[in-house]
Amino acid sequence: MPKFGKNTIAALALTAGLATSALAQDSKLDLKFAGALEFSDTGTLFVGDNYNGAIYAFDMTGGTAPDQVVPVNIGDIDVKISDALGVAPSAVAINDMAVHPITSDIYISVTRIGNFESAPAIMKISQSAEISLLDLASLAFQKQALDHYPDQETKFRPRGLGKNPPLVRDIAKGEITLSSLAIMDMEYHDDELFVSGVAFDNFLSTLRRMDYPFTGAQSAANIEMYHISHDQYETRAPIRAMSIQEIDGKTQLVAAYTCSPLVMIDLDEIVDGAKIAARTIMDYGNGQPLDMVPYSFQGNEMLFLTSNSRSPQVIPVAGLAGAKAYTDADFERGGQMDLAPTMPVGPVGKPVMFDGMSLHIDALSDMLFVSLTRDMFTGSLNMDSNANMFPNRLHNLVAEFDFPQYWEDK
Repeated sequence: MPKFGKNTIAALALTAGLATSALAQDSKLDLKFAGALEFSDTGTLFVGDNYNGAIYAFDMTGGTAPDQVVPVNIGDIDVKISDALGVAPSAVAINDMAVHPITSDIYISVTRIGNFESAPAIMKISQSAEISLLDLASLAFQKQALDHYPDQETKFRPRGLGKNPPLVRDIAKGEITLSSLAIMDMEYHDDELFVSGVAFDNFLSTLRRMDYPFTGAQSAANIEMYHISHDQYETRAPIRAMSIQEIDGKTQLVAAYTCSPLVMIDLDEIVDGAKIAARTIMDYGNGQPLDMVPYSFQGNEMLFLTSNSRSPQVIPVAGLAGAKAYTDADFERGGQMDLAPTMPVGPVGKPVMFDGMSLHIDALSDMLFVSLTRDMFTGSLNMDSNANMFPNRLHNLVAEFDFPQYWEDK
């Protein structure tokens, strides 16, 4: 893959006749926020910067694969990251995690909060479990600015629960700008980058697609979907996790929203200026999706979907074939809570046991997941690598197999 950065980017823009605002034009790296992470098949690292309204592509190709991918397990990883950055654990916010497709090194994007400012950082965790700060300034890069980037003034509206007035913490939420959701997830597929987030107008939910290497051009389509549990059509809340799959003979985007419908969108619908009616195919209730990881299990393609409020959901991709698209005509009027008889709706797959709560998860190998997991007993944040057939920490579980008498009877 060609390397872009420093002097080559300006030359590329001039020869292609592109707008200078779309690509990085000098050698200075102006990354202000390290948010969503995604790798290309060959190891280019994409970093979403919600503050700049841009995506950076860092050339990390040319790595060497290990002879064997080994589990990486690090206790209190947030403490160890904060030590490496010279700040308190409470001054580090973890934003995302992604695994390099060649080297199997793990990368975590964070915000570090110092005495006078906050700054982005990306931490590298090697196969030998060594933690280091990635030197972004040493890497060749491209920068792609987002079209229709939201303004920096519009903020969320504080609200209380039901008729209750907002609490202090709810009012504080009202100081957060909508532009913080400009880049929620990224998916690389066939030399294109797909980006979910919000845009500048009232029809906020947006899907962008752009070629890589970046050319300065991009498509931006608005997304509408029927939200079963809310019983309304929604255009503002962005897609939070997504994966591209072959379903019904078409290449389709499978996308998860808050509270928690899944929709499908044909990739050929995502063109500039389109207003897309995504097909809602399922809803398994309250919760905020975090990560959607494709993997194979016993020869079947699966999606492992994590949430901040419920057990992970394993969805067979084959189960999405021919799935019904739901509209408001399929339900009586009114919101649907988790205990409603109609919930869950559609081919939701199965919830699976997971010890603790995964903040972020990715495939470390064909057989392993790596997760940033909050321990249910100690509250510590740990990096755990576990088999994707049973992604749990055995030392926290006591079962029949742990009793010595069980083995004496065998």
